[in-house]
Amino acid sequence: MKILHRALTIVAVVLSMAAGFYGNGEAQERVKLDYSSVDTSNAVWYAAQEGGFFKKHGLDSQLIYIPSTTTAVASIIAGDVSVGNASGGGVASANVGGASLVMVACFLNTLPYELVVQESIKTAEDLKGKSIGISRVGSASDVAARVLIKGLGLEPVKDVPILQVGGAPERAGAFRSGRIAGFPSPPGVIQLAQSMPHRILISTADFQKRFEFPYICATTTKPYLTARRETVKRIVMGLIESTAFFKTHKEESKKIIAKYSRQNNPAYLESSYAAVAKLYDRVPLVTREGTEIQIKDALARKPNATMRFEDVADDSIVRELEKSGFIDKLYK
Repeated sequence: MKILHRALTIVAVVLSMAAGFYGNGEAQERVKLDYSSVDTSNAVWYAAQEGGFFKKHGLDSQLIYIPSTTTAVASIIAGDVSVGNASGGGVASANVGGASLVMVACFLNTLPYELVVQESIKTAEDLKGKSIGISRVGSASDVAARVLIKGLGLEPVKDVPILQVGGAPERAGAFRSGRIAGFPSPPGVIQLAQSMPHRILISTADFQKRFEFPYICATTTKPYLTARRETVKRIVMGLIESTAFFKTHKEESKKIIAKYSRQNNPAYLESSYAAVAKLYDRVPLVTREGTEIQIKDALARKPNATMRFEDVADDSIVRELEKSGFIDKLYK
């Protein structure tokens, strides 16, 4: 009897542990994912986690904050993260260096950035010789800084030095202390800098033509995509459903932004939501034009290397979901 009792106890424990892997009657597959910023551009990731959209598609997801594309790319390559957020510039640079990364869906295909500068800087000429701060070389803020500086008719590095100073808090600190004259910032963030005299010198929204750039992209390795395609598909489905929720549930989405950004400033929440919600793509295909620009830039740093769009992007899962009617149903 003791043996039978012990056996039944073990079975009960095993079944109890197994219950942790099931939700709504379906197995929950554990996956590690990452988002690279607390600003609103990354909301598609943390709204998917908060809204239970990964869980809905059978995933027991652990969402990790890994600041900047370059760090996130390293984590994906190492296998610490199964699928994570990365920009096209970081993916192209990594692949030129020998990595095997692939973007499977891009939810934001442009750079929603503005160049915040000291209040005394009123023209492009005033900015000459002064430094701009970014998070890390190769990050989205680095790309944004170069694009915005060129938009002013100036040459990055030559006319305007670019300094690697860290994330948003570090950039704000360097700006406040006068170490840098400005920094590229996502829309709305400057609303939080009430005690910092500043002006917006230029914004990507000022460009006559949208600057095509694969910015918020679900990225993995080619071997993982091949071996776990169904898992990747379910991750993409969760993110697409999160996008639909974000675009159609303003107040709920602002609460999620407030939680992750740890900001309750109404002006920030309103302006950042409004800027990003309209930019999220309903059908998150990878922008070919923007990706090819990043490929060209990456190849310029490694002579004799070759790379095509298909080497860094595979949005066939998105195309399948669009054809099946999955995306249309979310907006009906």
